[in-house]
Amino acid sequence: MTAADERCRLFTPDLAAALGAAAAQAHGAALRSGVSEPQLDRVEQRAEAAAASVACGSRDIAVAAARVRTAFDGYSHLQSMTFQGDTAGWQADRSISRDYTMWRLSQSQPFGWNSLVFGLAGRGDSAGLVAVASFPDGARPYSARLILRDTQRAPQPFLNLIRVSNTGRLPLDARMPPADATRAFFPEARADADQTLLPRGASSGVAFRFPMAAADAIARLDPREAVAIEFLFADGGQGAARTAYVEVGDFAAGRAFLTSAR
Repeated sequence: MTAADERCRLFTPDLAAALGAAAAQAHGAALRSGVSEPQLDRVEQRAEAAAASVACGSRDIAVAAARVRTAFDGYSHLQSMTFQGDTAGWQADRSISRDYTMWRLSQSQPFGWNSLVFGLAGRGDSAGLVAVASFPDGARPYSARLILRDTQRAPQPFLNLIRVSNTGRLPLDARMPPADATRAFFPEARADADQTLLPRGASSGVAFRFPMAAADAIARLDPREAVAIEFLFADGGQGAARTAYVEVGDFAAGRAFLTSAR
């Protein structure tokens, strides 16, 4: 139906976004189950060919579109949704507050003794890409880097399957590309984290806001990959950097879920 909507403009923008979320989630599930990108490309091409063979005003298209609209009626009223991953999922929340900043799409990850929440956060209708980290030893990073695969230099993900753990899962750091195949985004702002954004159990933390171009780049990655947030410290005695990893997972589907709200 996504292919049919692209050709026939069957649905409202909200419903089209919901279809996009479902397609992104299905795409990620297929990749995690072992289906290759070329196989998925062929499925997409067949779907587009099938959609092109049916007239936009046909009864078959009308019946299918009506079923999608009925299904969307319930979906559009969901306020929250969990997008499960291999090691951690994304929590999506369509709620909006004009009084305080809240997470709209987030993933929590421990790293060493430290803790991280990463995702989309904001107040009111606006949301930015934010990393909030808490350091129990009181360390204060002066900056951070968001590191991910450069799809221009490395069109395919790097998944070091040799390092699969005894649980059968690939550690997040083994889902990163080599340094010469990465790109980095630097924060646009740094501040003490709002209490509403802190990792669970933390009393304080530091927030870094990254450009939305970084969110777009993450959404284009393979869901089996990871991205790294490297926190930089001026005091070498504390360690020059501490690195947290986040599973890409269904980030794209979660973001589409947020935009499909009525």
